[in-house]
Amino acid sequence: MKANDQTLQQLERFLVKVSHKFPISDEAERMTDIHVRVTQDGGELLAFDDDDDEITRCVVEQWIDYKEDDFFTSVIAQLRNSLESHRSVVENMSILKPFSFVLENEDHEHIAELMVVDGDTIILGGDLMDGLDDELDDFLANLLK
Repeated sequence: MKANDQTLQQLERFLVKVSHKFPISDEAERMTDIHVRVTQDGGELLAFDDDDDEITRCVVEQWIDYKEDDFFTSVIAQLRNSLESHRSVVENMSILKPFSFVLENEDHEHIAELMVVDGDTIILGGDLMDGLDDELDDFLANLLK
C-alpha cells in the first residue's frame, strides 16, 4: 500500500500535534517515549506517553478496513518516512533524550521501533537491539571456550 497525498497530510498533522504537546524549550520537561498505536479495522492512529495518557489521535482513511497481510509493513514504512520528513520537528521536541517512537498494535504489543532520538544521533528504521541476543550468545560461547 503506497501512501496517497491525503495519508501523507494526515501523518504530518499527527506529528505536528504530537510536537505541540512537547514545545521547543531550553530544558526538556519530561522523560517519555511516544507510543504509536494503529488499529487496522478503523484506521485509527493514536499517540500515548509512557503513562498511557493519550497525546493525540486521528483516522487515516486509507488504512480503514485494509485487510492485506502487509498492513503493518506498509504502516511502518509510511510512519518512518513521515518521521524522517519531519525530523527537525521531532528532534526539537522537549523530551529528555534518548526517546523513541514505538509502534504498537491495538493490544499494546510492540511491533517496531520507528525512530530513536538521542541528541545528535537519530536511528531511523530497524529495531535498535535487533540481533542483540545472537551477539550475546556468540560472546558467551567464545568466553566459555
